[in-house]
Amino acid sequence: MKKLIQGHRQFRESYVPRHLDQLEELSHGQKPRVLFITCSDSRIDPNLITQADIGDLFIIRNAGNIIPPYGAANGGEGAAVEYAINALDIQQIIVCGHSHCGAMKGLLQLGKLEEEMPLVYDWLKHSEATRRLVRENYSQYSGEQLLEITIAENVLTQIENLKTYPVVHSRLYQRKLEIFAWVYHIETGEVLAFDPETHAYVPPQSQLSLRERGEVAPKQYTKTSAPPVACELVPDVPAVSNGNGRLPEPVCAEVPIESMPWLSPEQADRIYRGSVARRQ
Repeated sequence: MKKLIQGHRQFRESYVPRHLDQLEELSHGQKPRVLFITCSDSRIDPNLITQADIGDLFIIRNAGNIIPPYGAANGGEGAAVEYAINALDIQQIIVCGHSHCGAMKGLLQLGKLEEEMPLVYDWLKHSEATRRLVRENYSQYSGEQLLEITIAENVLTQIENLKTYPVVHSRLYQRKLEIFAWVYHIETGEVLAFDPETHAYVPPQSQLSLRERGEVAPKQYTKTSAPPVACELVPDVPAVSNGNGRLPEPVCAEVPIESMPWLSPEQADRIYRGSVARRQ
């Protein structure tokens, strides 16, 4: 507590005097750009990992970054989603899981929680769809590999749950809402984003679109096919038309998955090629 009080004093003495105009503007209302749904884990700081400014993110946090299906619970998650979209007109949602998630460890051992932590047990049952999917489709995995799979699949489950909310369903139909699935790796600071077209987790830069013709193309990654590879960041270059009205494809330098030590070969294959794609 002493550290927190000292930190607040430093905030008042250092940050506030340099940002008085911004704080005054925020006192009249909020206009966040993104609804960020993530875990309560103390190692996850949405503003830190995205370098977002105060007021940029509307945040929902709970054990396991879970959003119960519409009508399944009377908690604050549904109300926060509804408020973010209806009242704040937020048009982008990120559901962000993370490596070494204790809630997902508990989900894989759900029966052991019922007596010791009955409230946690009841809460994690909202992710029963994740637990069953993993149990029936990933029986060949165990330990840390199974946990990483569960984390990745659970993010996708929560997006499906979000789609059961009338306001989300309607905005998606109108193409006024985008939902993104992220997994944050604590040990490296890396984020991977799910690409619904390839059924693969890829660097989030690959989901950025080119800016209008004649402007500078943003830094981005290009997705590649098997064997799984990642791509080096391409520096900003002028986006010059190739004569047919289209912008040229960005150049991608392949980097072997083996250079990413936080992934086992099996995990790399699953994440970059996609569990769904492999079953098709």
